[in-house]
Amino acid sequence: MPRNDAHHDADVMIAGGGFAGLTLAVALRQTLGAAFSVTVADPALGTGHADDERASAIVAAARRLFETIGVWNRVVGEAQPILDMVVTDSRLNDAVRPTFLTFAGEIEPGEPFAHMIDNRRLVAALEEKARITGVDLQTGAVADFAVASDGVRVVLRDGRTLSARLLVAADGARSMIRTRVGIATHGWNYGQSAIVINVDHERDHHGRAEEHFLPAGPFAILPLKGRRASIVWTETTSEAARIMALREDEFHAELEQRFKLHLGDIKAVGKRRVHPLGFFVARSFIAERIALIGDAAHLIHPIAGQGLNMGLKDVAALAEVIVDAARLGLDPGSTNVLERYQRWRRFDTMTMGIATDGLNRLFSNRSDLLRLVRDVGLGLVDRVPGLKRLFIREAAGLVGEVPKLLRGEAL
Repeated sequence: MPRNDAHHDADVMIAGGGFAGLTLAVALRQTLGAAFSVTVADPALGTGHADDERASAIVAAARRLFETIGVWNRVVGEAQPILDMVVTDSRLNDAVRPTFLTFAGEIEPGEPFAHMIDNRRLVAALEEKARITGVDLQTGAVADFAVASDGVRVVLRDGRTLSARLLVAADGARSMIRTRVGIATHGWNYGQSAIVINVDHERDHHGRAEEHFLPAGPFAILPLKGRRASIVWTETTSEAARIMALREDEFHAELEQRFKLHLGDIKAVGKRRVHPLGFFVARSFIAERIALIGDAAHLIHPIAGQGLNMGLKDVAALAEVIVDAARLGLDPGSTNVLERYQRWRRFDTMTMGIATDGLNRLFSNRSDLLRLVRDVGLGLVDRVPGLKRLFIREAAGLVGEVPKLLRGEAL
């Protein structure tokens, strides 16, 4: 594969070994082979992410990506398909939660629109696949870097120095790389926080996901393998802090009031986690020889469950533009290559961010008038099959200019 005259330890170096970073590494290495070198740097590599008790919704487009790069077959037995979804709108103390919208969980016969899976299982499978495909895994964080015309010199926290033609920031919402190159973020905090906890329950969920819109924000029950569910529980930040500080019996009472008993007795398991919510988008997704992906580029409200899947769409788009460039003998870190990635992803990201922001403002309030408007709207969508199909395809990540990997096509 053609290269610049300058020697580099890697063609692409990725800072961050979570979903986005590892998926990009596997896609590039698997497609371009041994002639194209990829390094991932993250101190969490090799730890098994044993302390990560969270779970994620993997929409159909993202699942197709994982199938295409040979990872999904490693975890499919642990993934719970979402076979049905119910949306309600009520006050906390209402005796009945009327259902305004239901979705059958298939976008095509036999293809669920999403699966739920424990984070640590999927990250472990990605890390194993990265090792098999020859990705260089460095268990050190990026501490410093310097950009030159022909590449990036990266210093790891243990003092080792590596160089690459492109540095990809997959280092999260507080990205050091984004900050160091002076890329500003624009957005706002919602004054809300999401409490995340897993729950064991007595009865089978039959693959049903539930989203209860309450005045403080959505309370989502997402089915996991077995008689388990992942809870994403939105409250005002002050109320979330109060709930997080409760004793176990008091916390259970608050949880049960929202969860109800349709699945029998429930029990919170594992560690409670709380995350402040906001909408933030990087002013640019690129800088000289730098590309941002995932949370380093954008954060949106979890109301539509699209945050992780937007990051994987970044991965699929960046992988495609890098592969196209490499096959033409072009420098993957060149401005023209990175500009194509930015044009592809930034507008789509802004559109999704604005949509989720609007949904949150529409549903997270106590206005009876807005409640009437949204309930009429939900009922209308529920009664128009074509509109409902469009909604479910949008939720599955299959609307718009979809990258090849998300369509299930090899690069």
